[in-house]
Amino acid sequence: MIDGRANLQACLDELHERRLRRQPAHIEQATREIVERVAAQGDAAVVEYTRRFDCPTFDAEQMLVQPDEIQAAYDYAPDDWVRAYRRARENVLAYHERQMPRSWLEDFDGMMMGERVRPVDSAGVHVPGFSAPLFATVAMSVEPAKAAGVERICIVTPPRKDGTINPLVLVAAAECGINDIYRCAGAQAVAALAFGTETIEPVAVIVGPGNPYVTAAKRMVYGLVGIDNLAGPSESMIIADGHADPAWVAADLLAQAEHTGDNTVVLATDSEDLARVVEAAVATQAERLARADLIAQSLGEHGMVALVADMPDAARLANELAPEHLQLCVREPLALLQLVENAGAIFLGELATVPLGDYAAGPSHVLPTGGAARFSSGLSVHDFLKRSSLLYATERGFTRLAQDVELLAGAEGLDAHAAAVRLRRMSGFGPVDREES
Repeated sequence: MIDGRANLQACLDELHERRLRRQPAHIEQATREIVERVAAQGDAAVVEYTRRFDCPTFDAEQMLVQPDEIQAAYDYAPDDWVRAYRRARENVLAYHERQMPRSWLEDFDGMMMGERVRPVDSAGVHVPGFSAPLFATVAMSVEPAKAAGVERICIVTPPRKDGTINPLVLVAAAECGINDIYRCAGAQAVAALAFGTETIEPVAVIVGPGNPYVTAAKRMVYGLVGIDNLAGPSESMIIADGHADPAWVAADLLAQAEHTGDNTVVLATDSEDLARVVEAAVATQAERLARADLIAQSLGEHGMVALVADMPDAARLANELAPEHLQLCVREPLALLQLVENAGAIFLGELATVPLGDYAAGPSHVLPTGGAARFSSGLSVHDFLKRSSLLYATERGFTRLAQDVELLAGAEGLDAHAAAVRLRRMSGFGPVDREES
């Protein structure tokens, strides 16, 4: 426990140090080699890296998942799981349909101006599979694209050692209406989606989480394609007051610590009694969990209990950390919300545990990490949309602007810009030049 009641900066410094401690080294060079080889060699490079990292017997004919494999996956998936997934998928779609902006065109004193909103034509979703079958990521990434109106959506996901894909991931993709499922992942899959190969058609936007190699590859292909975020390890912060249930707080911390062993989990509270009870409950509950080793690693290297003077200090700590998930387990969460500026997703009240958002509530669980919530947002329909500004000049609008534009363009020395306006004005549109009059 770090006591920041007298010195909040001590907590901030410790959080900053722990975040720096987990930055991967020597990733860029290895990823660049993968991306460049896939760009040059296509399927052959994808096959080679998939053999090296995932399935030793992999070949190009296995890359596209066939319909009979999807049908076999349905035979494996329990009926109650399929029904639950369908309900979750529908929730995600309904939420993102509400996000859709509209095209508009309005009169600004003779200038008709606005925006036209259109979807990109294609998107690729990276669905990791290293530590768990992340079938929830399928709906959380695909449904926002569908709500935006993207026509072609495909998925890349890794094969297991025997070449198969977890059947729940395949059923999830099928439930979302995805036919093109490619058996590859990692930096090689990101490069394949960006450049295209003999088997994989290139896309306009690449989204979805992944390991540091995936993140580095997305950074490298950005500009050729759009991306969502540069995702890192999962992060969660809980702000709790003395009224919070310590067992629930402990369970929520553990839930976010079990992913990969490098997850940031922070509790900020103004109650020393709550902090001590939560620490004890974490130790007790962790003994019963299957991923106890990963949890211990996350808590030991990236976990922190911060004792703060009051809730405003807790909010300042959250704004500095800008966590992926922020839970407000306090008596008045809506009041505390007014002090929060930076977080990927905010969960209000004790019943709003993060797993609700991870699986079924509606907002996408693909969220900014590593402090990126200071300037970016979670995956949404906006990641799959293009906005074109619209300008229609009526005679009145042209007349209102023409002489000013000529003056401003001339001051920049851009005579051709000024001439393009002057030609129209001298043809009878706009005011006659004062010197000419």
